[in-house]
Amino acid sequence: MCHPVIVEYVKRKALSRRDLFRDSALAGAAIAASSAMAPRLALAQAASRVVDLTHTLTYDFPTYFGEQQFFDEDVFTYADNSFNLKMLRTNEHTGTHIDAPLHFTDGGASIDQVPVETLVCPLAVVDIRERASEDADAQVTPDDLRAWVAKNGPIPRGACVAQNAGWQARLGSPAFRNADSSGTMHFPAFHVEAVQMLLEEAEVAGIGVDTLSIDYGPSTDFITHYTWLPANRWALENMANLDMLPATGATLIVGAPKHQGGTGGPCRLIALI
Repeated sequence: MCHPVIVEYVKRKALSRRDLFRDSALAGAAIAASSAMAPRLALAQAASRVVDLTHTLTYDFPTYFGEQQFFDEDVFTYADNSFNLKMLRTNEHTGTHIDAPLHFTDGGASIDQVPVETLVCPLAVVDIRERASEDADAQVTPDDLRAWVAKNGPIPRGACVAQNAGWQARLGSPAFRNADSSGTMHFPAFHVEAVQMLLEEAEVAGIGVDTLSIDYGPSTDFITHYTWLPANRWALENMANLDMLPATGATLIVGAPKHQGGTGGPCRLIALI
């Protein structure tokens, strides 16, 4: 059963300009139904290469708020107890992680309620590295999506659309958060018009970025979060190794956490090529 937010969204939005992504036979499908987001399992061919899209989570991994968000403590050690065990403490939105709809909704799906079939999906990588190298506030736009489709064909049903801004190269330096003297951060993400286009014209399960947020650094209204997550979609932040992937053809496996009522959490992302 669809969440009331999704029902309302579908009532308000016409599926305009749909033929850019989908032929007329598919365009009538209800994009809000989670089952409709499931990838075609036939896309998951035997992989010739496996790529880890996950950053190692460390004490000093950059965070949106600038403060340490990951901690661990040795509870048992091999020297004293003949086995090792750590106690972990972390903000849900730390390192390579997933945002569940609940993160920016009142009553949306929590991370344990995200349909598992949406977490194995085709991956479409949108490369904005050249523009981002000149403008840290660059965003994925509808024109970027149109160019991707013109070159690669329709975005696959149930896909995750990921931004590659080349931001991984900045990891380990203040340039990853890229805060100016006033504290305002500058990094690329998805423009709200791009996610609106994906909602209206494609059957996409998630989006992802190689930066700290799906809203670009200077955002104060988090409009991309407030547009995307209430539509019962998920998002990935701080993705790694997108440079190692083709624009299309990879299958993404999202090893999402499953804690009750969670708004998201650190996850292991694996791409099969």
